[in-house]
This record gives sequence, C-alpha cells and structure tokens, in this order.
Amino acid sequence: MPSRTDPKMDRSGGRVRLKAHYGGDILITSVDAMTTFKDLCEEVRDMCGLHQQHPLTLKWVDSEGDPCTVSSQMELEEAFRLVCQGRDEVLIIHGE
Repeated sequence: MPSRTDPKMDRSGGRVRLKAHYGGDILITSVDAMTTFKDLCEEVRDMCGLHQQHPLTLKWVDSEGDPCTVSSQMELEEAFRLVCQGRDEVLIIHGE
C-alpha cells in the first residue's frame, strides 16, 4: 500500500477536501494529506461542536457508494489514497 508521501496524494497541493455529514448538517473544510487519524478525529469533533472525548465513528463513502469505517491510521491513509485517485478528490465523512 502506498504511503502518505505517495506523489498522487500531493497532486492537489497536499490537501484533501473533507465534507462531514453530522446531525443533518454538512460541513466542508480541507485537511493536510499528512493528517493523522487522531488529528482528523479532533478536527471533525471541532467542526461538529463535540467535546473532544465524545465517542466518534467515522465512515467514508467509496466510489461504489459503500460506507467504509475509518478507525485507524492505515484505514485513513487508504481512504486518502483512494480519494486522491478519484475525480472529485473529496473525502465524505459521516460521523455518528
């Protein structure tokens, strides 16, 4: 599996657009392609106005429309890699 330093990850200036769906709201930001899983969780909690210790489940929707849980650094790196290979380069996150 390619690492986060794969050139394909960097083709959009090192940023990945993030669209978070939570509580009926859609929040949009961008994160650095080198963002860690822990930092992403903190960013999503902050975007959604959640306490930092609030339990959080992150899922993203792949190109086939299937939800994929992101629960580790490895899964996040794979999600970033796949999103950067796509046309729109947007990681859609659903928080629970």
